[in-house]
Amino acid sequence: MPIVVNLDVVMAKRKIGLTELADRVGITPANLSILKNGRARAVRFSTLEELCRILDCQPGDLLEYVPEKEEAPR
Repeated sequence: MPIVVNLDVVMAKRKIGLTELADRVGITPANLSILKNGRARAVRFSTLEELCRILDCQPGDLLEYVPEKEEAPR
């Protein structure tokens, strides 16, 4: 998937654990784990806003677009 979630990196820089962040954001640790591990198919803007507020970061710190490599022509 071309969208990479860097939530784990930002959490490590801020020294905040999954359970504490989930509690402060108001989502379950399981749902935060899905987002952190890049398995989420969507994220609500309200959740993204809370993550940015609590982690004192920008959305671009959490989400990154990395284009997939194109296959070489045969």
